[in-house]
Amino acid sequence: MSMRKQWLIFIFCIYTISVAGQDSSGNKSSTPSTAIDTAAIRKDSLAKVKALLIIRQQQEQLAKWNKYPFTKNPFLKFNDPVKVVATKRTWQGKEGLFYAAIGLIIFFALVKNNFSRYLVDLFRLFFRSTMKQRQIKEQMMEAPLPSLLFNLFFILSGSLFLNLLFQNYHLGTDYPFWLLFLYTLGGLSAMYFVKFVSLKLCGWLFRLADATNSYTFIVFTTNKIVGIALLPFIILLSFSSGMLYRISLTLSIIVVAILFTYRFFLSYNAVHKQVRIDFFHFLLYLLAFEIAPLLLINKLLLDFLR
Repeated sequence: MSMRKQWLIFIFCIYTISVAGQDSSGNKSSTPSTAIDTAAIRKDSLAKVKALLIIRQQQEQLAKWNKYPFTKNPFLKFNDPVKVVATKRTWQGKEGLFYAAIGLIIFFALVKNNFSRYLVDLFRLFFRSTMKQRQIKEQMMEAPLPSLLFNLFFILSGSLFLNLLFQNYHLGTDYPFWLLFLYTLGGLSAMYFVKFVSLKLCGWLFRLADATNSYTFIVFTTNKIVGIALLPFIILLSFSSGMLYRISLTLSIIVVAILFTYRFFLSYNAVHKQVRIDFFHFLLYLLAFEIAPLLLINKLLLDFLR
C-alpha cells in the first residue's frame, strides 16, 4: 500500500507540473499581444492629446495676433476684444423690379411731357367727353410718333404686369426675371402685330377698310389707356405685401376687365355704323377671334411655364 501511494503521489505531482507549465506557457504567449495592444492605445491617446494641444496653441496664437492690432494700437485701444466671424448670406431682393418700374415711370414721364396734347385727346376721345370726336380722331391719326410711343408703353407695362401675375401664381419660377420679361415682351408684341396685320388683311379682302380701320383704332386706343392705368398697379404689386397686395391685384384685374368690356362696346358701335352687322354675329367674332385665341395662349403659357 505504501508503494502504491507513492506511485499515486508521483503521478499527481507530474500532472500538476505539466498543467502549470502549460498555463505559464499560455500566459507567456498572450502577454506580449496584450502589452502591444495597450502600448498602441497609449501611443494613439498621446498622439491625440498632442494634436489637441497643438491646435489649442495655434488658436491661442491666432487670437493673440487678431487682438494685437486693437490692444497695441496707439490710437484705438480695446479691452479684451472679441472677433466674430460673420457667415456669408445670399440676398434675393427686388432690384430687377425696382429698375424696371423706375424705367417705366421715366419713359411715361418723357412721353407725357413731350406729347401732352396727344394724351389729353386720347382720354377725351376714349371716354367721349367731347362732341368733336371725329376731329380729335383725325388729329390723333396724323400723329404717328406719339401713337407708336404709347403703344410701346402699353407693351412694356403689360409685359411687366404679366410678369407680376406669373410670380403671384408661381409660374415661370425657373426663369430669371429679365429673361421671363423678354419672353413676355416678345409674345405680347407678336400677338398684337399678328392681330394688326390680320385686321388690315381682312379689311382689304372684304373691302371693309373703313370698318377695320375704325376697329383697329379703337383697339390700340384702348391698349394705350390700359397701359397707363396699369402703371400705379405695377408699383403697388412690386413693392407691397399682405392685404394691400391682394387688394391691388384684385382691383387691377377688375380695371383691365372693365376697360376691355368698354372697348367691345365702342367697337360694336363704330363697326355697326359702317357695316350692317347684328350683335349676335359681332359676339361670334369676339368669341372666335378675341376670346378663343386668349384661352389658347393661356393654355400654352401654363404648359410652358409650369
